[in-house]
Amino acid sequence: MAQDDSGANLRAILEPQALLLGKMMTETIKSKQHIKSLHEVEFKVFSQWGDDGIIQWLVHNLEFPHHTFVEFGVANYRESNTRFLLMNNNWSGFVMDGSEENVKQITTSEYFWRYELAARAEFIDRDNINKLIKSSGFEPEIGILHIDLDGNDYWIWKTIHVVTPIIVILEYNSVLGIDRPITIPYDKSFYRTKAHYSNHYYGSSLRALYQLSKERGYSFIGCNSAGNNAYFVRNDKLNEHVREISLKNGYVLSKYRESRDQAGNLSYVTGKDRIDLIRGMPIYNIDTDQLETL
Repeated sequence: MAQDDSGANLRAILEPQALLLGKMMTETIKSKQHIKSLHEVEFKVFSQWGDDGIIQWLVHNLEFPHHTFVEFGVANYRESNTRFLLMNNNWSGFVMDGSEENVKQITTSEYFWRYELAARAEFIDRDNINKLIKSSGFEPEIGILHIDLDGNDYWIWKTIHVVTPIIVILEYNSVLGIDRPITIPYDKSFYRTKAHYSNHYYGSSLRALYQLSKERGYSFIGCNSAGNNAYFVRNDKLNEHVREISLKNGYVLSKYRESRDQAGNLSYVTGKDRIDLIRGMPIYNIDTDQLETL
């Protein structure tokens, strides 16, 4: 218990400093207009990588009738892409995670009462996602939708119809490359580590998410430098600062080494060797509407 109290005390000291530095960085990136890559505006406060900066730059350069966001797959929300937006910009949010314990940590946190944030413990699937999002009470035109499920991301984005977000942030599996528009077959109970010990069999290729988003009226504007989050903006919101780029120019291959061996230990497999671990696994090709193998 003392260890938990110590951690909470340390956060109480460090988080205000992190927020202050984030505010300073936000002011710095506001002066950057015609950027060549989203990487130029990255910085981290609560995001796992540099997404806090990307989101702040987009918020500064796009118009939002409603300052609202929906994010799911947030774990305990300590490390999340929308928490700095919540606390720095006072946006209203609705977050979901499949773990009751994670959501309990959110709802008992020191920031939960200070900001307009709703949190639910739900295992998301195609049957419940629209009802869940609608329960937020937000207007259909939300500011940001962030999908980070480590699994059925493509299928859930394809299913959502109750909101028309201005920005959509989608996690992609860079190990799958950009040549084929592929995703894992839909499985309502998909769990990444259970599906394959390596942790590399999950989600969708960037091309699959790119084609789906294109069909839905969104343009690809780039990825974060870590190579796990892709950014899409609704076509009617593009402007001289926020512009579409090609899939080839925006794709980033991840370099972080999260591979596991069959005992569950980090194996540090990297680069193109990662896809060899999941050769022969079934994937769905959205162009051919057929199951194939990697």
